Amino acid sequence: MLRGLLILFGTWYCAVVYAEDFQGARVAPYFGYAAAIELTNGPVKVVLCPEVGGRVLEYSLNGTNSLFLSDDEKTWKLGDPPRSSAGRFDIGPELVIPQRNILWNGEWRGEIIGDRHARLTSPDDESTGTRLIRDFLLDAKTSKLLCTQTIHNISQAPTEWCHWSRTFAVGKGICLIPLTSPSRFPNSYVMYEDHTIINMKPEDPNIRVREGFVEILGAPRKPKLGFDSYAGVIAYLAPNDLLFVKKFATYPDRVYNEAAGLTVSVWYPNGDMIELEPIGPREKLQPGESAGFTEEWWLEEMKFPADRKVDLKTLRSTFEQMR
Repeated sequence: MLRGLLILFGTWYCAVVYAEDFQGARVAPYFGYAAAIELTNGPVKVVLCPEVGGRVLEYSLNGTNSLFLSDDEKTWKLGDPPRSSAGRFDIGPELVIPQRNILWNGEWRGEIIGDRHARLTSPDDESTGTRLIRDFLLDAKTSKLLCTQTIHNISQAPTEWCHWSRTFAVGKGICLIPLTSPSRFPNSYVMYEDHTIINMKPEDPNIRVREGFVEILGAPRKPKLGFDSYAGVIAYLAPNDLLFVKKFATYPDRVYNEAAGLTVSVWYPNGDMIELEPIGPREKLQPGESAGFTEEWWLEEMKFPADRKVDLKTLRSTFEQMR
């Protein structure tokens, strides 16, 4: 009990030590998370969670949250089992990386380090030889949120991990991924039949290719999909009339060490959430080395189409304005 209180106090202290020095950043309890950090520029609000897994609990525009937050999270209190919905990040590759519960569910250290800028730092994880640092910087005027995850090799041997974002957004929407050519996949995507079988030529009535985009219109036959596009964009239009866009760098000349060499994965079950997953290239790190990967997050109000047919010309124009 005492140890838990000391940890909580330490996290709280790190989060508030600079709170009066910077604009748009403060510690603001959020449901049961006493040490949550809020970044805001007025219409856009970001809530970070150092207490469980170093995540984003809210990324909202004009009061509407783009992220799926489970009911269990909303009733969480200190001492409960950890929950991990909403804006999750991770490292991979998925099939070979060891279990890393200390990174996924452990208590991280939170700091406010600038205007609308916070940093979350993980405990050291011996299973992967890794410490993770996540920086979140909200623009002063727009919805742009820079999310940078840095992998630090704290071990005495080389490591070969990759960035793996695992963000839960509000479900039942339309996911759109711009395509690049050539693709290794006949239908521009793959479908995981289970954790060990990858279908390289799937067909599904809820997935179509139109005007240079793969559109996922609803839950497919199997939820996990993979893509090798180098466009560096995932767009997701939710039924709450919010367009959530992730933009990120891609590297055609580097190794992507997921099983199918994916740059993007999407997990779309028949439920209340969808998982949007940019994947970074392999980072071969010697002891003491580090490497970062940045996602740009954007929000835009956009009417959800009743016929589930997004105006792709408008969507491309919206991408161009997100700078």
